[in-house]
Amino acid sequence: MTEQAKKRVCVVGSGNWGSAIAKIVGANVVKYNNKFETRVTMYVYEEIVNSQKLTDIINQLHENVKYLPGHKLPENIIAIPDVVEAAKDADILIFVLPHQFIRTLCATLLDKIKPTAVGISLIKGFDRGDGTNIELISKIIEKHLRIQCYVLMGANLANEVAEEKFCETTIGCRDKRLAPLLRDLIQTPNFRVVVVEDCEAVEVCGALKNIVACAAGFVDGLGLGDNTKAAVIRLGLMEMVKFVDTFYSGSKLSTFFESCGVADLITTCYGGRNRRVYY
Repeated sequence: MTEQAKKRVCVVGSGNWGSAIAKIVGANVVKYNNKFETRVTMYVYEEIVNSQKLTDIINQLHENVKYLPGHKLPENIIAIPDVVEAAKDADILIFVLPHQFIRTLCATLLDKIKPTAVGISLIKGFDRGDGTNIELISKIIEKHLRIQCYVLMGANLANEVAEEKFCETTIGCRDKRLAPLLRDLIQTPNFRVVVVEDCEAVEVCGALKNIVACAAGFVDGLGLGDNTKAAVIRLGLMEMVKFVDTFYSGSKLSTFFESCGVADLITTCYGGRNRRVYY
C-alpha cells in the first residue's frame, strides 16, 4: 500500500463482534479522514429478518437488528451481500466471521482483491488443517489469499465494546509502518489498543483461552469454589505460555500480560460462552 493514498476498509463479517467493530471503524475513518476513505463496506451474509433483507435493514436503519440490536452503526457503514463486491477495492480487510467459513471465503476472494491489500484477523480459534496439524487462521488467510495478515485479540465481549465500556485489545503486527495505521483504525478513548510484534503468540492466546475457560466452567458446575477456579486459570496460563514456547518460540513473556493473554483468559473464564460450553 502506498503511504500517500487514503486507505479503503472492508469489514468481512457482520455478526455480533463484526458489527461492534464496524461501529468503531466507521467512526474512526471519519475522525482520521486524512488517512482513510470514509466509506466502509461490510460483507453481510444475506438473511431475511421481519420479511426484509438484512442488508436493506442495516443500510436503512443503520442497525444490525439481528446480531447487535440497540446499537446504531455509523451511516458510512455500507452493508453488501456479495463478498467480492464488498472487498474488491479494500486496502485493509478486517476478517471477523466464524472460522469454519474462512477457507471457502478465501477461495471466493482469490485474485478478486487488491494484491497490495493487508488483512487483520479477529477470528479466535484454530483450524484443523489436514486433520493432523492445526493451523492459525491468519496463516490460512496469508496462504490462500497471498496477502499479509495480522491479528487482533483481547478481552473484548462484543456487547460491552458496543456499549463503549472501557476495555483493551492487542494487535499483533510486525510491520512497524502499518502498526500505527491499524491502531488509529481501531482505538477509541474506551477501546485501548496495544500493538506488539508477537503475532503468533497473540493469536494462539485467543484460541487456547477457550480451552481453559471450559475447565473453569467445569469447576463452576461442580461447585468446587473460587480457589480451585483460580488454580485452573493460573495453570491454564502456564500451559498457554508453554505451548507458545514449544511451537512458536521467540515470543516475549510480556505478551501474555497484554489483553490478548491474561485479560482475555480472565474474561472468558468468568463471562464468556466457552465457560458454559455453549455455541
